[in-house]
Amino acid sequence: MYIHMYIMAKTIMVSDNVYEKLKSIKEKENKSYSDVIIELVNIKKMKKLKYLEKFFGILKEDKEYDRIMKEINKSWDRWTKRYA
Repeated sequence: MYIHMYIMAKTIMVSDNVYEKLKSIKEKENKSYSDVIIELVNIKKMKKLKYLEKFFGILKEDKEYDRIMKEINKSWDRWTKRYA
């Protein structure tokens, strides 16, 4: 099965400094500008996730956490019954 992919070009304005950095990465890694930008955006997302992962589960042994989670679950149950 052949899928047609339509690409719509967009013009964006960046400073000369940003352009030179993107161009350098593009040429060094033999990628398109789109590929370079997507890669940079994904790297930023991954850095944010890595930062947040440090805090996952940090409150699990906390009594306040248990109280908050019970309240959230009650609210969630009321909401789902109302809108389900």
